[in-house]
Amino acid sequence: MTDLEIAIGICAYNEVQNIERCIRSIYTQKIPGIKVREVLVVSSGSTDGTDDVIRGLLPEFDNLVFIPQEKREGKNSAINCYLDNKTCEVVVMLNADNLFGEEDSLYHLVSPFFESDVGMVGGHPVPTNDKKDKVGFATHMLWSMHHNLAMVYPKIGELVAFRDIGTRLPLDQQSDEDLIRMNLENAGYRCLYAPGAIVLNRGPETEEDFMKQRIRVNIGEVNMKRKFDYDIPSWNKKYLFKAALGTIKDLGFHPFKMLYALRLEMRARSEAERHIDSGEADMNVWDPVKTTKKL
Repeated sequence: MTDLEIAIGICAYNEVQNIERCIRSIYTQKIPGIKVREVLVVSSGSTDGTDDVIRGLLPEFDNLVFIPQEKREGKNSAINCYLDNKTCEVVVMLNADNLFGEEDSLYHLVSPFFESDVGMVGGHPVPTNDKKDKVGFATHMLWSMHHNLAMVYPKIGELVAFRDIGTRLPLDQQSDEDLIRMNLENAGYRCLYAPGAIVLNRGPETEEDFMKQRIRVNIGEVNMKRKFDYDIPSWNKKYLFKAALGTIKDLGFHPFKMLYALRLEMRARSEAERHIDSGEADMNVWDPVKTTKKL
């Protein structure tokens, strides 16, 4: 069997604390039958030394490609940039503040593409926050819900791989994964969840940052529903009930912390709908959520 060739794209903005570990985690992956043709890092207007770190790694990795953007134009612009520069069909999107959690995470993520009808695969985000803290617990609950929901209906986000069929993202809108997925599904491709594709991330450490992050995510999801009538599985009560049972099994039953997390999410969804109902445009360039940058 011919090796499956993939490209890995990383979007970075002021990620000097994380970018080297993120890149190095790629090169420690065990991926039999799979070849990483290129790792493309788009740094969008970084001012904190991120670019210097990337340049310093170029002599070490011959397939590492650095693409600086002078101006920060948002994640969708950076994604479009590396999609326009990659040279193979299957692309992995890895955030600069994440890293692969197991040595076979990448294999689990991309091996389904040996089947020609697979269009997109989502990974399994695992936060590094302390569960004892109420905001940290809310983060673990959120991603446990994501995992258990994806086991019922593939909820794809944070770490994804997909076939590039020519989709390019609008610069005035979020929900990059949902937009790509919608176009792939419309083209007849299957979308899957890979629970073994573990990626480590860092959730917000303050309630303010948690709300900031969740409001922007929900704005993107509300826009997907209203503009495209696209069904978001995390808004389906039947799926959520099943995911909640799995989350209690994963984390134990902590009624006060769980109620706190639920109230935060309900507030975030309400704020997202208010934002859109007021006629405010969706944004693709946001202030960074700073407490998520301590992986």
